[in-house]
Amino acid sequence: MNKVYLAAPFFSEPQNQRIQAVKKALQQNKTIDSENIFLPQEHQFEEEEFGSRAWQQYVFASDMRQVHRADLLVAIIDYKLEGGENESDSGTIFEIGAAFENKTPIVIVQFDPQKKLNLMIAQSLTAYFDASGDGLKELATYNFDVLKSKPAHREVF
Repeated sequence: MNKVYLAAPFFSEPQNQRIQAVKKALQQNKTIDSENIFLPQEHQFEEEEFGSRAWQQYVFASDMRQVHRADLLVAIIDYKLEGGENESDSGTIFEIGAAFENKTPIVIVQFDPQKKLNLMIAQSLTAYFDASGDGLKELATYNFDVLKSKPAHREVF
């Protein structure tokens, strides 16, 4: 059973709804350890003031430790989908880079049906799921034990 680090922006209700949709699909997948899906927003070190140096150090160290412990990183790359400026969240992109350098397989989920894909993300991923179509159904049945290459069929920039 595979442990997952679920990277995604979590600053708005639509972003959190996307996270829950992806988490639900992962929990349905028989090759995922549904009890070991790490959501960074659930580990925010609330003992320290948000934004303080101690808070920053704890959150960063915790997130990087979990990225390195995960069997795979699943990243939702939609950030401001509802605002029309749907660039990826910089923290999510950093986590993708950390996973890549750690040789952790990267799974990308994208809800925007029209957004082009950055070539660095396109070349680093193991599997891509287009959630504007059947991507969440595919995510629920994809064999994470085998990790068959599933490239994005998106225009790359």
